[in-house]
Amino acid sequence: MPHFIIDCSENILKSHSQDEIIKQVHISAISTKLFYKNDIKVRINSFKQYSTGDKKEDFIHVFANIMEGRSIEQKANLSKTIVKDLASMFPLVPHIGTNVIEFEKATYFNKNMLDPHYKFSMP
Repeated sequence: MPHFIIDCSENILKSHSQDEIIKQVHISAISTKLFYKNDIKVRINSFKQYSTGDKKEDFIHVFANIMEGRSIEQKANLSKTIVKDLASMFPLVPHIGTNVIEFEKATYFNKNMLDPHYKFSMP
């Protein structure tokens, strides 16, 4: 936890590899000091077929799935940081965005939580 899912047009992978993009989103997330480095998970999906309005322009969109408990300002800063850093990496990509989706602590569960000694913590 947290999970960052990157959707992008396949064409952007011509200028930077998937590993470079994943690394940048990881670095951006760490820089906000909202998460522990080892807890951050990042995945990427690239698309051949898509539309951006009535055109087909390159895009990157990051879905930031995080545990509830951060302020509006913290979540807004997370979004802004990711977009700013990706815009620096991809100055010619016209569509770069991020949105934050919160998991409810009461309903989130993963395999580690099966351990009776598990204790959830946030930075």
